Amino acid sequence: MPVKAAEQRNWTIMVYLAGDNNLDSAGVVDLKEMKTVGSSDRIAVLAQFDRAGSKAATVRYCLEKGTTLAKDAVQTLGETNTGDPNVLEDFVTWGITNYPADHYLLVLWNHGAGWDDANLFQGDVFSGSAPPVVRKGQAIATRGTTATVKALPLAQARAGIARTRRALFSSTVAAAVKQRGIAYDDQAQDYLDNVELKKVLTKVTKKLGRTIDILGMDACLMSMAEVYYQIRNVAEYSVGSEESEPGEGWPYDRILTALAAKPDMSPEELSKTIVSQYLASYKVGDNVTQSAVKLAELKPLTTAISGLAKALITVLATATTRSALINARAQVQEYSRPYDDYCDLLDLCDLIDKGISAAAIKTATAKVRLAAAAAIMASGCKGSAVDNSRGISIYFPKRKLSPLYKTLDFTKQSKWDEFLMAYLASLGL
Repeated sequence: MPVKAAEQRNWTIMVYLAGDNNLDSAGVVDLKEMKTVGSSDRIAVLAQFDRAGSKAATVRYCLEKGTTLAKDAVQTLGETNTGDPNVLEDFVTWGITNYPADHYLLVLWNHGAGWDDANLFQGDVFSGSAPPVVRKGQAIATRGTTATVKALPLAQARAGIARTRRALFSSTVAAAVKQRGIAYDDQAQDYLDNVELKKVLTKVTKKLGRTIDILGMDACLMSMAEVYYQIRNVAEYSVGSEESEPGEGWPYDRILTALAAKPDMSPEELSKTIVSQYLASYKVGDNVTQSAVKLAELKPLTTAISGLAKALITVLATATTRSALINARAQVQEYSRPYDDYCDLLDLCDLIDKGISAAAIKTATAKVRLAAAAAIMASGCKGSAVDNSRGISIYFPKRKLSPLYKTLDFTKQSKWDEFLMAYLASLGL
């Protein structure tokens, strides 16, 4: 039942669990974790969960502490397609209408692939026949699996790393793959692509009369300049990971406990809290990253990256500087295969600086650092495999430039894609 305006809370948390895939049972685990804190007169904790299977209903919850999950159900919608932008729009509209608050955190919970979802369609890790996954210490068989199948670490399931030659959504690959996808739905053979996500959140912000305070992405590889630039006008802050997320995902109990203790947190403070609590929930060897970014600063950062691209193009003709750039790319912090074409932006600038002495390059990298410092509110990492992660990654392919890359808002507003084409051409690729 809708609450009255007088009962407006400090925060409404909306978690969009796209679980109609091999993450189905992992969603149940996370809902239970959210319930350890639950809603109050200051905070509403909402979730919409689409479960696996053609006959599984999508349920909306207002999560409470000390109740059964079934008792928290507010609406049952029947089977939905989480890849349909109208379904996401309807959920967010329902949340802000019925649970008004000073601030809103929307979390997209599912697979993630940074800006480039093409690799996700070369494997079958999302299908209901995939192995069971491991979530927060629990081996949980997804619907349609057998108990004898070896459990698949959720980080692998989330990033789409285990793959075969079979395309999962063969009927939609050519038609639907645009730039970057999230919220994959096996039954509908659909997902939210980058363009759809931007459009639906733009519509939501118009209804709200302002931007969403925080857009959280409990998914892999999403903390990228390209991703953030695409959503720069729909949210004030965004929180995500440069690296693939481990199976545990976000620690909802820790995050909500911190918020419940201080429900008047500002959006910036909650964004930083999500980062700190995420990192605190993992061990040193888990190789995790997490960042909070102020999206209004993405335009200046993109301008600075474009300036760096122009400067780099001018030095490619010189063998020594070209060799230094090749060495920088070989040494830079990069992320999980097959997404090792993503590398840390600031680590790349440091390595370029070390290898190339040209004044124009030094000036350009300094501008990128300055702009990145204004954009990155908080960042951190744990583990030797990610210890040069500084908050935002960028696409820097080693062999071939994806033809999809030119369709991004980021590439339309910067020269980075032109640099990549020139760089790869200089290698004879």
